[in-house]
Amino acid sequence: MVLRATTCLRRLGGDRRGERQAGQFFANRKVTAAAIIDSWHQPSVEAVAGRHVLALQDTTALSFATGGDAQSARGGAARRGLGPLNQGNAHGLLAHVMLAVDADSGDCLGLLGGTVWNRPGLVSTAEHKRPLSERESRRWVETAEQARPRLDQAAQVTVVHDREGDLYPLWARVPRQGMHLLSRVMLDRRLSGGGLLFDAAACFALADRRQLELRAQPPQRPQARTATLELRFGAVTIARPVNEKDRSLAAAVPLTLVEVREVDPPAAAEPIHWRLLTTHAVADLAQAWRIVGWYQARWTIEQLFRILKSQGLRLEDSQVTTAERLGKLTAAAVKAACLTLQLVQAREGVRHRPARPMFDAAEVDTLAALSPTLEGRVARQRNPHPPRSLAHAAWVIARLGSWHGYGRPPGPITMHRGLERFFAIHQGRMLATQT
Repeated sequence: MVLRATTCLRRLGGDRRGERQAGQFFANRKVTAAAIIDSWHQPSVEAVAGRHVLALQDTTALSFATGGDAQSARGGAARRGLGPLNQGNAHGLLAHVMLAVDADSGDCLGLLGGTVWNRPGLVSTAEHKRPLSERESRRWVETAEQARPRLDQAAQVTVVHDREGDLYPLWARVPRQGMHLLSRVMLDRRLSGGGLLFDAAACFALADRRQLELRAQPPQRPQARTATLELRFGAVTIARPVNEKDRSLAAAVPLTLVEVREVDPPAAAEPIHWRLLTTHAVADLAQAWRIVGWYQARWTIEQLFRILKSQGLRLEDSQVTTAERLGKLTAAAVKAACLTLQLVQAREGVRHRPARPMFDAAEVDTLAALSPTLEGRVARQRNPHPPRSLAHAAWVIARLGSWHGYGRPPGPITMHRGLERFFAIHQGRMLATQT
């Protein structure tokens, strides 16, 4: 999947026989999505050792084509066994992923866990009236707890998630010595001493003002821009919600609230306003801005999902015919997307990893042969990385994807194009050696 930049069984197989073998693998009842997911973390355990790890959590919806109009969509969903996504008439699967990222360098260290599931239907009972065990939101707690033993060798862990993961059971159950939480706030929570969280934030003194470069995040933010942000922070203690079913949870949890609010945003732009809760103590400006930076690292998991879907592996275009097989394909594709993301980051050459096993011996030879043909006369257009390293391979792939060596470093789309072109060249080279 990584090298051919696809989840299409026909293209994965290479020929009719290979396509049939790929189909048989995902049809095999002994192959399960859960078993594939359970193998995600194996390379990551060693990679996290001695590091401060940001364990990024998020969920993505995977909408698979079921037909043009509402009636044919329902019929197509029934044929494939796909459940509703709460997105109009869309049907498909959901994937929840935890990704390990180095807090200092931003390097993707690998996957830590997650789940892929198919909704049997929509639940009419309000979420707050159901115990956590009967709610989809339990995935945030379960994934964090599942990852804890896999992060034993890390120096420190900060679990980071967006507003959907703002759950009291997560605050009350997950933090341990060396394991922290950082979340964007969704709910205006009651405070232990009285009052509400948002009112407390409004009373914090202005601590700093600075400019922050914001990446483009279509469709919400189609273009990158510079924002002027005001920073406030202070200690708060949130109270257990009155409708919380689990009364064994602590009655209150002490946290730190960091608020950043954009000043004078452009007229057409949605202003930045982040209220960030964390178990980290924040004593000064440097620590407060560090919390903001760690939250911004969430963009890495968004990149993973982009690679998984329309701007990479195009998983949602799969024609696999049943939800069960699509679940297995999704579990494998998430791993492939993570490897592709690591290949994108390898272009920096910070960690000297060998090109194998991501590329086999023959492919490494093709990469070595291609590199001189892609180099220019000036230093910036020459491959600066050690031969047969992953960074050396990433440079070649990026050049094949039309990166010219200047300006912004190549991203997932460039690498995707480069991988497709490389695979075609490699096939031609192998054919040439056989004649």
